[in-house]
Amino acid sequence: MALLEVNDLTTYYKLKEGTVKACEGVSLHVDKGEALGLVGESASGKTTVALSLMKLIPENASIIGGSIKLDGKELVTATEEEMQKIRWKEISIIFQGAMNALNPVHTVGDQIAEVLKIHEKLTDKEARQRTRDLFEKVEIDPDRVREYPHEFSGGMRQRAMIAMAIACNPKLVIGDEPTTALDVMVQAQVLQLLHHLRQEIDMGLILITHDLSVVGETCDKVAVMYAGRIVELGPTETVFTRPAHPYTRALLAAFPDIEGERTMASSIPGNPPNLLYPPPGCRFHERCSEVIPVCREEQPPTITINDQHYASCHLLSRRVKS
Repeated sequence: MALLEVNDLTTYYKLKEGTVKACEGVSLHVDKGEALGLVGESASGKTTVALSLMKLIPENASIIGGSIKLDGKELVTATEEEMQKIRWKEISIIFQGAMNALNPVHTVGDQIAEVLKIHEKLTDKEARQRTRDLFEKVEIDPDRVREYPHEFSGGMRQRAMIAMAIACNPKLVIGDEPTTALDVMVQAQVLQLLHHLRQEIDMGLILITHDLSVVGETCDKVAVMYAGRIVELGPTETVFTRPAHPYTRALLAAFPDIEGERTMASSIPGNPPNLLYPPPGCRFHERCSEVIPVCREEQPPTITINDQHYASCHLLSRRVKS
């Protein structure tokens, strides 16, 4: 059984203008100790998936279909009271902006200790000691537990968020752009820390990022999202070296190659569709250089390319039939 099993997850947002179909028919799974990268352009639905998994979507959003099973336990039908016991204890999240995620009027140590007292039922003394241990684990001087978020550098605040996320030894951690706001050196340190912790406590990891190099270094497999749907999923090396979907190929071509010639990276023409009014058929067809008539009319089926590698594209469907 997979640690996390998501089937046909669909989440919509209600606006005055209509319904935003931000996440439709998303299916993926993460095994224990495995890292999955979730990539795609802005507004592709990556954060909506993350918030849906935690059931932290805003009031104007709702999960209208699908299943989310964590270690066999269904989360879609779980009550808020049940989710409060599951969050941090079994599944946790590292947000992009640590300064916004941390309370500025409480010390960093107190905020981590609060999680431990609520979920692990530790005493004040036990929680303080455990917090110091966590600071050491994420390579922050334990004597700084009484300092406030503004006294930490950006990298230290992000490390503190990681310490909070792993405080209760969760089965699964979601990193929503956890290194985007950091400089390259600190980013590398944080990624190395996440990799080390994943091995140490055997936790699953979902890493949401725009940076394909981060996924290449960190993740076992990758899911490529476009306009609310997963268009390709497979082992990272396979997807990066033998991409099957035109959008995946376009994303990889748009990413600069530091070992190649010094040329301008290509860009994907046009813009992602407005998900208030998503186009019929394949949602990428308006920007695709390989479009065929059926792409404009019918949603492409998901094709199995080889073991654990899948993509949704009419071109693949025709190859399979031929």
